[in-house]
Amino acid sequence: MERMGILGPRGTHSEAAAVKLNETLTEKFELVIYGEIFEALNAVEENKIDAAFVPVENSLEGSINITLDTLAHSDNFIVTRELIYPVHNFLMSKVGVEISSVKKIFSHAQPISQCRKFLQKNFPHAEIISTASTARAAELVAQSETLEGYAAICSERAGKLNGLQTLAKEIQDNLSNSTRFLEVRRRPENFNVFDLHGDKNLIICQIDGSRAGALYEVLGEFARRNINMTRIESRPARTELGAYIFFFDLEVDNFRRLLFESVEAVRRKSIWLKNLGIFPVIKG
Repeated sequence: MERMGILGPRGTHSEAAAVKLNETLTEKFELVIYGEIFEALNAVEENKIDAAFVPVENSLEGSINITLDTLAHSDNFIVTRELIYPVHNFLMSKVGVEISSVKKIFSHAQPISQCRKFLQKNFPHAEIISTASTARAAELVAQSETLEGYAAICSERAGKLNGLQTLAKEIQDNLSNSTRFLEVRRRPENFNVFDLHGDKNLIICQIDGSRAGALYEVLGEFARRNINMTRIESRPARTELGAYIFFFDLEVDNFRRLLFESVEAVRRKSIWLKNLGIFPVIKG
């Protein structure tokens, strides 16, 4: 059985999404818990595990920068699957804590942002404390005393694993809240991305930002071949001020030759380009 790294501890949205992914597969993964996203990806790079399953974007709060940066600054990764997973945030506490007595609320920074309106309306005076994960927030609340008035924003599974009660459910600002997860593997030798089949192609490149129209020219290579770009993201290149790396999600259709031509044309206009693969998209 292959081993796949996820962000822990048990009860995170990452674990819930990985369990969902396993349900869709014939060959199951053994899930390996890591404390940070970077640790899981680094374990793949060092051949300690077969794959990592990491969040890359949330529909409300945008990109997960550590995932993008790690993918951009390594030559050893490919993406083999994407899962779009609906996120459900619960406010949970120890049994005996009333919602009116909550003084401190713990969660990961992403769910805190996803529930901003709920928190402002219902807990304007509560202290909001960021933790490494939603599951870690549930653990901290479980270890607290009832009189302290601690609560966690977490998944229902994380709360139940820690013996917590539900104070409020579906507290995210938008009920269509979802997160994109990527299955990341080590790049095999003699890897040819265009031998693959799937719904999406992910490329990363750095262009010469000092030259006027450089990004426009890159986008034109996709536009003139009718390649649908479903997402573009930029991140600092970490080399000098004003230098940026670009991430492109490209839709794969029946005219694969045009996709290949556009990617190679963009490669010629880039300082460097990495093609992380063509892969299926699974909707959770």
